[in-house]
Amino acid sequence: MQRVILAGAGHAHAQVLQAWSQEPLAGVDLVVVSPQALAPYSGMVPGWLAGTYGFEESVIDFPALCGQAGARWVSAAIDRLDPDTQCVHLDNGESLRYDWLSLNTGSTLTPPEGESSAHVLSMRPLSQLRTRYDRLLEDWRKEEGSNRPFQVTAVGGGAAGFESLLAVLRRLRMLRPDRDVQGALLTRGLELLPGYPASAQRAAQRALKDANVTVQLGTAWCDAKGRDSDLVLWATGAQANAWQRDPDRRGSLAASAEGFVLIDTSLRSVSHPRIFAAGDCAQWHTPLPKAGVYAVRMGPVLTHNLRAALTGAALQPYTPQSTFLSLLSTADGSAIASRGRFSLSGRWAWLWKDRIDRRFVRRFASANTRPVPVPGETP
Repeated sequence: MQRVILAGAGHAHAQVLQAWSQEPLAGVDLVVVSPQALAPYSGMVPGWLAGTYGFEESVIDFPALCGQAGARWVSAAIDRLDPDTQCVHLDNGESLRYDWLSLNTGSTLTPPEGESSAHVLSMRPLSQLRTRYDRLLEDWRKEEGSNRPFQVTAVGGGAAGFESLLAVLRRLRMLRPDRDVQGALLTRGLELLPGYPASAQRAAQRALKDANVTVQLGTAWCDAKGRDSDLVLWATGAQANAWQRDPDRRGSLAASAEGFVLIDTSLRSVSHPRIFAAGDCAQWHTPLPKAGVYAVRMGPVLTHNLRAALTGAALQPYTPQSTFLSLLSTADGSAIASRGRFSLSGRWAWLWKDRIDRRFVRRFASANTRPVPVPGETP
C-alpha cells in the first residue's frame, strides 16, 4: 500500500480531498496533516473580520472532508522534513513515512518586536487569526470609556492590508459607537494596491478616505509608529513557514532564498520528484503573487498529478492565468472588481463576491462523517 501525505489545509488540498471522495483510489493510505481543523477561506476573511460572516460560515472543515474521502486526519504541523528518507517529523513528536508528499501549508508573517505597547495582529497564518481576533474583540467590548481616540494602523499596501483595515475599523466602530476609532495605512511602496489598474487604486483611495483613513506611502513601519497606535494590523509580504526557511529543518529540499519550495510546471519539487507543492508555500519557476486564486487553480492539476504519480500516468502541466478577477471588499456593502487593466466598483460587485465566495465554501460543506486519527509512527 502506498501512503500519500497531504500536509496543510489549503485550498488545493480541499479540492484533492473532494475529488478523492468522489473517486477513491484503491491501495492508497491517504493522510492529512494540519494543526488546524477549520481552514478559513481567504476570500471570506475580510467579511468575517467585519462581522458580515460568522467564523463557521467562512471555513472548510478538513476532518469532515477526510471522513468523506476515507482519509486519516493528524492534528499537527511539520517540524522538519527529511526528503531523502521520505519522512515527515511533526511538532507532536510523531514521524510519518510517505511514498508521496504534497505541501499546501500556506505562508506566514513575522510581526515586529519592540517596546511598543500596541497590540499587533498578524494577518497570516490565517489558521491562527481567529483566537487572536476574538480576544481582541472581547477586550474591546469590555474596555472602559475613554476620550482618547483609538488608533488602528495597517502595515502593508496590498490587498490584505487594504481589506483588513477597512473590515476591522467597521467591526470596532459598530461594537463601540461611543469610541472614536481612527485608521491609518502605511506602506513602503509608492502606490496603493501595486499591480492593480489605476482605476482600482483610485477607488481604493476613495474607500479609505470615506472611512477616515490616513494613507502614508513610501513609509516604513518602525517602533515609533507603533507607539502611536493601539492596534497594528501586520499585512506585509508573505513569508515561508519557519521549517522551510531553515536549511537544517527542510533538509535537501530545494527552496528559494526566501524558503519557498521550488516546483516545476507539474507542481513537483525540482529536487525530489516524490514531493508536490501548491499555493503560497511554493514558488513556480516564474514567481507568482501570493494569492488564493492561484492555489484554487492549482487544485485540479494537483489532484490529477497525485493520481498520475500513483498510477504511472502522465502528469499535467500547470498554466497560471495571465489575468484573473479580483474582488476587494470595502466593508461598506460594496467591493472593487478588477481584471487586467479594467475595474469597476459598487454594491453589485460585493453581491457578486459574496455569491462566489459562499459557493466555493459550500462545495466542501457536505461531508458529515468523522475520520479516525492516524496512530504515531517512529521510523
